Amino acid sequence: MATEAHAERAKSAIGSRGITANTVTPGAIETDFLGGAVREIPHYNQAFAGMTALGRVGLPDDIGPMVASLLGPDNRWVNGQRIEVSGGQTM
Repeated sequence: MATEAHAERAKSAIGSRGITANTVTPGAIETDFLGGAVREIPHYNQAFAGMTALGRVGLPDDIGPMVASLLGPDNRWVNGQRIEVSGGQTM
C-alpha cells in the first residue's frame, strides 16, 4: 500500500495548489499483467470471476472511464482516497 501512503501525504502537500491525489485499485483485469494469465488461462479467469459480485473479471475499458471521470471537474473534491474499481471483488 505504498501508493496509498503516497497519496495520503501528497493530498496535503499539493492540495494547496488545487491538485488532488487519489489511488485507484482495480481487481483482476484482463491485461498483460502476470503474462496475461487472467486473460489467457481459463481457470484463472473463472476463479477470479467467481470472486466478483458481477460474475466476471474486469476489462481495461471498465477502469479507464472511472479514471477519466476522476480527473474531470465533477470530481474536484475527491482527494486522498483509495477508490476500488473491482466489480465487487473479494479476496
